[in-house]
Amino acid sequence: MFNPSKDDVRRFFCETWKKSVSGAVLTPLEAIACDWIRLHPEYENDFADSDQALAADYDAAKGKSNPFLHLSMHLSIAEQLSVDQPPGIKEAHNTLAKKLGSEHEAHHHIMECLGEMLWTSQRNGTPPDGLAYIECIKRRAQA
Repeated sequence: MFNPSKDDVRRFFCETWKKSVSGAVLTPLEAIACDWIRLHPEYENDFADSDQALAADYDAAKGKSNPFLHLSMHLSIAEQLSVDQPPGIKEAHNTLAKKLGSEHEAHHHIMECLGEMLWTSQRNGTPPDGLAYIECIKRRAQA
């Protein structure tokens, strides 16, 4: 199983952005990552310098969101949707995106559900609950 470190993730996004800016050919995963980076221009400077990215401290308590975590979650959700795993996520996403009028905004709502599911799993020492995750997304689509 692929289990990248924090530095691996940061290098991936920095190298991907550098390749994109220079016009180099991107792998399919890099192309998807670049699509999400372009939807978040506020993060582009975070990807410009690998050394700075590796040393950066993103403290949510200080109001600094982590662009690498944020975009990694976009990639994770995109992968989940592509294979409909957990089962039902694709339909729940489509319903939510239609309600919000934006797939991007739907991703942001799904991120909150994903974070909640993972937090609960870690807190309780239990496996992630895919059913609870899908139900959270469905509740957002119905609200």
